[in-house]
Amino acid sequence: MSFKIRPADQFCKIESHVSGQLGWILIISGIVLISSCKHYNRNQSHREISYSSISSGEALAKNYCQSCHAFPEPSLLDVKSWENGVLPNMGPHLGIFFFNEKSYPSRRNDRHVPKSYYPSQPLLKAEDWQDILNYYLATAPDSLPGQERPYPIKNDLHLFTAFAPAAKYPNPTISYVHIDTTTSPHTLLQSDVYTKNTIRFDQHLNRLDSFQTNGPVVDIDFTGQMTACNIGVLNPNNGKFGKLERVTKNSSGKMVLDSAKLIDSLQRPVQAVAVDLNADGKMDYLVCEFGFLTGALSWYENLGNNKYQRHVLRAWPGAIKAYIKDYNHDGLPDLIVLFAQGEEGIFLFTNKGHGNFDEKEILRFPPVYGSSYFEMDDFNQDGFPDILYTCGDNADFSAVLKPYHGVYIFLNDGHWNFAQKYFFPINGCYKAIARDFDGDGDLDIACISFFADYAKQPEEGFVYLENMGQFVFKPHSLPETQVGRWLTMDAGDLDGDGKIDLLLGNFSVAPSFIKSSIPFKQGPAFLFLKNMGK
Repeated sequence: MSFKIRPADQFCKIESHVSGQLGWILIISGIVLISSCKHYNRNQSHREISYSSISSGEALAKNYCQSCHAFPEPSLLDVKSWENGVLPNMGPHLGIFFFNEKSYPSRRNDRHVPKSYYPSQPLLKAEDWQDILNYYLATAPDSLPGQERPYPIKNDLHLFTAFAPAAKYPNPTISYVHIDTTTSPHTLLQSDVYTKNTIRFDQHLNRLDSFQTNGPVVDIDFTGQMTACNIGVLNPNNGKFGKLERVTKNSSGKMVLDSAKLIDSLQRPVQAVAVDLNADGKMDYLVCEFGFLTGALSWYENLGNNKYQRHVLRAWPGAIKAYIKDYNHDGLPDLIVLFAQGEEGIFLFTNKGHGNFDEKEILRFPPVYGSSYFEMDDFNQDGFPDILYTCGDNADFSAVLKPYHGVYIFLNDGHWNFAQKYFFPINGCYKAIARDFDGDGDLDIACISFFADYAKQPEEGFVYLENMGQFVFKPHSLPETQVGRWLTMDAGDLDGDGKIDLLLGNFSVAPSFIKSSIPFKQGPAFLFLKNMGK
């Protein structure tokens, strides 16, 4: 009699040659063992890894990885992205800087990174880290599936007509566009990373004036006065080179950068909003300091005499977009903020008065999603704000097309619990704006992609989702929009005709793993999409 259990990489199959009563007992035991074996989808590239190592690695990954962010399932990335990108970059966060004669990338020598950021000793044994590696390398797919859409994107959009400014310059790197309706007549603004110029144009796209900063402007707040958010250094870094700067107008009505200090030493700020958060009658600033390895959501209390005191609401990097509104109707401004780095998610900060806030995570996303933007919109018109969300940042450690990139709608049940209602896949989706563009009484969605599949699907760069009712959206695109690589977008009525127009900003020189024959560097700095609807 022989009873043999083969190695687990052969899926726990039992081969037996038994006879007699003892044999049946062993068969029954084998059946119990089979039922207790978890089935893993194995790839073809790492068949040699044992079942026991995979099983151990899964338990360890769920323990260690979930301590900082949502658990990333192996199926979210292809095996090469895990092996060559994500896992080597995650090792140092567990105190592992060298493994299997390989040096893992880290920023231990970055003077802007606190000495305590990385663990001084490994948090787990070498064999445990190997099991985690084995779990991902054995069960991640060899390649990710393509995106599946309910409707193809067609180049048949007639609602908008595209206009470009007459003046052109090579290699536009637009970091900010905005339709300014606070002035009459309305104007538009664009900021360029390389020239560090912020230029204002009239309704006919003629240049009016400009101001220059020492770093890229990525946002401007128009509450009371213009406040430019200067990111400092655009590329990922941990330095505190960013600042907030006031913009005034001279006697001729031209924009002038105020030389007086407002707030500096910010860690890659991407948004700043003037608001009185502590109800003392003075305008404070809420600042999203995206940072890199470190960062924060902070508010700067106005102490008077141009002095501000920093208060950290959440000491995590990745704060990218915030909305301020009294959501619980108690007379105090609350905050809803998207974090797009590490622990990706949307957080509600309820104002308790005197500058104190309660924090609640209302949506959580895996750290490989690449969250990029969100809005608060009431899609089902029930009086409760829903969430329009995009993910598509593809510049980190897993530069592959991802089937879950795109635009999502999460519905609010009235108690600040959100459930996914809609998803439309768009490779590298970077921003979505919901407005009633066609004037039929419901919300349509305009989307841009910065990491589109330009070679095969250039129409992904700009997608208009027409609301057909019952959460059915028909996708359209405009061939004229396929001349730029759109990093930023804004919506507003530029020409004052009562219809909502769109403005797209071209960041033409960004690196990409996706090849394209489109000459983005020769494209316009921005594209104005005039709404031609009724």
